[in-house]
Amino acid sequence: MKIGIIGAGNIGTTLARKLAACGHEVKLANSKGPQSIQSLANEISVNAVTKEDAVSGVDVVILSIPFANYPDLKQTLADVPEKTVVIDTSNYYPGRDGTIKEVDEGKPESVWVSEQIGRPVVKAWNAVLAATLANKGAPAESSTRIAIPVAGNDPHAEALAQDLVEDTGFTALAADSLEDSWRQQPGTPAYCTELTLPELKAALNAADKSRAPQNRDALIEKFMAPGSQFTHEQIVATNRAMTA
Repeated sequence: MKIGIIGAGNIGTTLARKLAACGHEVKLANSKGPQSIQSLANEISVNAVTKEDAVSGVDVVILSIPFANYPDLKQTLADVPEKTVVIDTSNYYPGRDGTIKEVDEGKPESVWVSEQIGRPVVKAWNAVLAATLANKGAPAESSTRIAIPVAGNDPHAEALAQDLVEDTGFTALAADSLEDSWRQQPGTPAYCTELTLPELKAALNAADKSRAPQNRDALIEKFMAPGSQFTHEQIVATNRAMTA
């Protein structure tokens, strides 16, 4: 499959590496231009390109950029064919992204993203820590394999995203419509808690829309407190405890 990824941070780069290792043809772009990531691209066997090249002639576009920057991509995606699947991996954090009134008032994050870029999207890989994505993939037959929720409104696009999630070493769970994707946003029991498939199903059902932003902000305050240090395992355990 031909895949374009915009965003060369931890998630975007890890996805590029893993998907290329599965045999997909991957193009990777960032905001600074291909020369800034050429060494990285060589290392992980992908092509470093411009944002415009990343969305040209591909089957899938994966967007992995800061949440507040999505409006900047509307023109980049304007001429991308309707059949091209667009996957959103982002999350909204007001302390980083600034206040976005519509999202604060309850609009699901990926619905807002879709409106900003003028394209329907599938939400995937947002509810996983970068270290989890990089290091904790497992064979499909593993009983402890971590599951990742995938939400979308188009069955074909959602199925394709699920296949790619499986390629990265995780079990894909169809998580209903994009309008319901708030159930996998920051502050919910499904977000960055490393759950198996049965556990993830229960976590999505247990999500509380009114509590999620409060949980999100409380977790950030805890993780960013002066002098605080958390191991990966402690981050996961804290996410589980404070969103239960």
